[in-house]
Amino acid sequence: MAVQHLNKSNFKQTIEGNAFVIVDFWAPWCEPCVSFTPTFEAVSEAHPDIVFAMVNIDEDPEISNYFNVKQIPAVMPIRNQVVVDAQVGEMSQGELESALKSWGEFDMGEINRHFDEKASA
Repeated sequence: MAVQHLNKSNFKQTIEGNAFVIVDFWAPWCEPCVSFTPTFEAVSEAHPDIVFAMVNIDEDPEISNYFNVKQIPAVMPIRNQVVVDAQVGEMSQGELESALKSWGEFDMGEINRHFDEKASA
């Protein structure tokens, strides 16, 4: 599955409709962002079960402001609508693969219990 480009019209739907989304916040003037894009795309091809998406912070500053993105490239894994980490800066393919494994293994139990308690309160 190709990397999706998210904006105000499809961001919420994508996050709510998928259990695991990796979002790359970037800008076309950012050299590290542009050089990271092929790595991001290559890793996405190896993981068709995960949604990989990009947000151009110049075109959709509201999204990057909501997530308090101050530096780019910034990669945020979102599992079950919860940001579980953030990685700022360019990564190698191996580093992104390693981070992806860690993010996939992140124990969502405590977070899920918290939201379940809030929902039943």
